[in-house]
Amino acid sequence: MTWPVLILIAFLCGSLPFSVWLGKLFMGLDVRHVGDGNPGATNVFRYGSRVVGLLALVLDISKAAAPVGLAYHNLGVRGLPMVLIAIAPILGHAFSPFLGFRGGKALATALGVWIGLTIWKASLAALTGVLIGVALFSSVGWAVMLAMGITLMVILLWMPGSLLLLVWAGVTLILAWTHRADLSRRPRLRPWLTKLFSRWGD
Repeated sequence: MTWPVLILIAFLCGSLPFSVWLGKLFMGLDVRHVGDGNPGATNVFRYGSRVVGLLALVLDISKAAAPVGLAYHNLGVRGLPMVLIAIAPILGHAFSPFLGFRGGKALATALGVWIGLTIWKASLAALTGVLIGVALFSSVGWAVMLAMGITLMVILLWMPGSLLLLVWAGVTLILAWTHRADLSRRPRLRPWLTKLFSRWGD
């Protein structure tokens, strides 16, 4: 199997809008018409069912982890072809042809890419970074950027190499684009943190 075919497969896997399909199938709900209009698992959680939302989340992660893991660990693809294969599912999710090339923010799919490449190393750093970021910042976009910063530090300290650094750069650019609305505004701390700093200043 040639690497252009693997890129296409990875893109098509990433483009599968599971949250939209599951929302319509199990709840009669189009998640693009509720909340922030993002066709992702978060809207299924918030406005539909937690069980269906969890299923959508697992599928959004798996649709990237499976083709990336297959190419990297099973087929031994390396270099620029592997970088393109790793980025393809995120592009597929963000610009899904099944949704008129208007997809989601690709956060779960990005996590799947790191799982496919490093199993738990970079993915655990990314997940931890998002959780810390959500606890600190009011906007998800800045939480995601914090997570990518932590992921970069882990890669540099633990898994240095051009392949992962190039993938990191590509993933960061795409996530910055999909979260551009959040990033266009200054980061705001959570109210509890603001109150804590104000108490220290008294």
